Amino acid sequence: MDSADVAIVGAGPAGLAAAETVAATGASVVLLDEQQMPGGQIYRGIETMQALRRQTLSLLGPDYAAGGRLAKALRDAPLDYRPGSTVWDVSRDLTIHYSREGRSQGLHARHLLIASGALERPVPIPGWTLPGVMTVGALQILLKSDGLVPRVPTVLAGSGPLLLLLALQLVKAGAPPAAIVETVSRRAYRSAARHLPRALLGWRSLLKGRRWMRTLAHSGVPWYRGCTNLRVDGSDGATGLTFDQAGRTERVAADVIGLHQGVVPNVQLTRLLGCEHVWEASQRCFRPRLDDWLATTVDGVSVAGDGGGIFGAVAAEWQGRLAGLNIAHRLDRLSSAERDRQAAPMRAALAREGAVRPLLEALYQPPPDVLRPADEVVVCRCEEVSAGRIREAVRLGCSGPNQAKSFLRCGMGPCQGRICGLPVAEIIAETRGVGLDDVGYYRIRPPLKPLPLMELAGLAAEEDPVQ
Repeated sequence: MDSADVAIVGAGPAGLAAAETVAATGASVVLLDEQQMPGGQIYRGIETMQALRRQTLSLLGPDYAAGGRLAKALRDAPLDYRPGSTVWDVSRDLTIHYSREGRSQGLHARHLLIASGALERPVPIPGWTLPGVMTVGALQILLKSDGLVPRVPTVLAGSGPLLLLLALQLVKAGAPPAAIVETVSRRAYRSAARHLPRALLGWRSLLKGRRWMRTLAHSGVPWYRGCTNLRVDGSDGATGLTFDQAGRTERVAADVIGLHQGVVPNVQLTRLLGCEHVWEASQRCFRPRLDDWLATTVDGVSVAGDGGGIFGAVAAEWQGRLAGLNIAHRLDRLSSAERDRQAAPMRAALAREGAVRPLLEALYQPPPDVLRPADEVVVCRCEEVSAGRIREAVRLGCSGPNQAKSFLRCGMGPCQGRICGLPVAEIIAETRGVGLDDVGYYRIRPPLKPLPLMELAGLAAEEDPVQ
């Protein structure tokens, strides 16, 4: 079995920055990433884009292009980068099992940094399981990976910066959406306004968002605001989106519906390891409890980036560097004084980046019908379990998501609860009349991703050969 001083899971901005920082101190670093190229979701395909798709690179904007610097630093750093590696188990002694090129392998690390990023929040509305319905993030992945844009009528619906960013990118690509259907309410604007004075510390982000909105307003794309009661039309596939606005029912015909209600931390690995988690009410999600150096409650395990709470790509890079400094200190590669000296400007940068978050969190709170969908709406897609069946199970004695597995098999399909975890917890909490901390979340068990039995058998034979 391989060993390393530090194992890093995820090659997005946090993982790339942490790997560069720790490797520069002389520690041995192994960077495991499920993708074939560095960048994570935010900088996906950045190297290919720089080399082969300069036109697409231009329309994705300077924020995306900034990922090229991190990818280049990775290629120049003295570390072991292993793309195409799907981590499917980690034990408390920091033994990591991962699948690569059809074979499962083991790696033992003295320290583990989880930089697995975020997942898009599920948007369980009527019709969301129909063909033609996907997430806004998935549409952007097609653009970043292959330069593809939808050439059929497309509606982008929901809320959040990514919704507006993709709409802007599609306009620039010559494939403007048929409509933007935004769910931000007037109440959300009033709630966000009280955070404006602090948000001015991050004025660059505010100015950028204002430019996006102004460009979209002049693009000719119909933009419906303050919408509620969204439902996808169609039987064999999506044919349009119906919604309510200002007391009227509206409908936009479309073959593709892109849904988005923000992103939430990917906590599968931290849950598997038994790290303590807390409910973050402002972001409506669970996140691992972290100290000032981004260390979890499990010794030797740290989290950087959106997997520890949603702060965005720029903050993720700073967090990766901050966590990397502390890991290097724990490995006796840096003195505490030198660690603190290098960390000071990073903390200042993080404070600036975080200044706008309370405003964004108040403005883009997911609407009630997404957090607690109607009875007929399917919540667990893998097992086809509706919100009504979950509520009925609660009335029969189901007290939390793990009991829901026994009652209904929720969270036991291929996605391992990634899609249904938060909606199931929200529904149970609402039905019981308690807080999310009281309800909790799924217990996560390996393998984290579907794995061929042949790989498991091969791994067992390697680690315990017959004498």
